[in-house]
Amino acid sequence: MKRSLIALALVAALPFAASAQDAGRPNYNFVQGSYVSTNTDAGNADGWGLSGSVAVHPNVHLFAEYSNQKIDHTSVDFDQWRAGVGYNRAIGASTDFVGNVAYEKIDAGAGINADGYSVEAGVRSVLAPQFQGYAMLGYEDGDNYNGDVYGRLGGQFKINQNWGIGADVKVANGGDTQWTVGPRLTW
Repeated sequence: MKRSLIALALVAALPFAASAQDAGRPNYNFVQGSYVSTNTDAGNADGWGLSGSVAVHPNVHLFAEYSNQKIDHTSVDFDQWRAGVGYNRAIGASTDFVGNVAYEKIDAGAGINADGYSVEAGVRSVLAPQFQGYAMLGYEDGDNYNGDVYGRLGGQFKINQNWGIGADVKVANGGDTQWTVGPRLTW
């Protein structure tokens, strides 16, 4: 019984040990809850979101994002989600090239929805022991909206080895800006 408990504790600690061992490399294992805000020429919305990523290979990660936002001064809300796969490759001691491909969906109910995809590429880097950042350039297109180029900047301030605050801002060529901020758990 005692050996089983020790073995279980060691197995449970492996993800934390692995992240401590690679403290100088970008981390692709996290879950984050967020406040989400979208600003457009047509109106603004805000709400909450949940996102996560998991490394399934040293150079491949899977990711997903979900948000629910309410359009200001209306009773209309919409769900937005995105799921995809990313490729990451070291290009420096603490910097990775990152490429992502994702399926995207927006659903506002009452038959108002759109499906699409996005592709993006950029860099992700450990800029300081307590800070990781990234810059991405992307393109998104869908069945009910025209293609659009966007830029994303984001980062994570690490409070300790596993907890931090993550933030992201996405600025699209079409004039809309979406940003998120919230607590992040990494392993």
